[in-house]
Amino acid sequence: MNSIRSTGVMSIKTWPVICALVIITTIMVSGCTSTKVPAVTESQPPAVFVEYHRTGGATNVDDRLVIFDNGVAVISSRSTSTELGLNLSDMDRISTLLSQAQFAQLQTNYPAPYASASLMNYSISYRRKTVRVQDTTIPPGLQPVIDELNRIIASASSQKTEMSALGVNT
Repeated sequence: MNSIRSTGVMSIKTWPVICALVIITTIMVSGCTSTKVPAVTESQPPAVFVEYHRTGGATNVDDRLVIFDNGVAVISSRSTSTELGLNLSDMDRISTLLSQAQFAQLQTNYPAPYASASLMNYSISYRRKTVRVQDTTIPPGLQPVIDELNRIIASASSQKTEMSALGVNT
């Protein structure tokens, strides 16, 4: 009997096909069972909490203070720009002062009865409302807000002076 029966024995030609199928199946199944990487959510940029702009006066100042809801404050003048971090108590104090001033009920414009180049002009924006005042027409409740915002600008200036005295460029 010259005929050899090959029952239960695979031909050499079928091995590469079976190996390829096993590898492809393994790759496909492993992709389905792995843990999914959560989609990266982009965080929203910080919103403007308060924007303050003061101009004029005898020295013709032009200072702008923008405070973001994350506590970052950017102070800019004609020639410099400084970034400052406010803590939670600073943010709370500003909110309280604006609330005590009844900012939402204030008029949007308090012009001086006379024009003068030496008058200071103030603009405060808070919760989508802007109030503009001049030195002689500041509502009494708004003066503490202006004082606090001026204090923040002054603290940035003094911080720059201290850093310069230490030989650090700001």
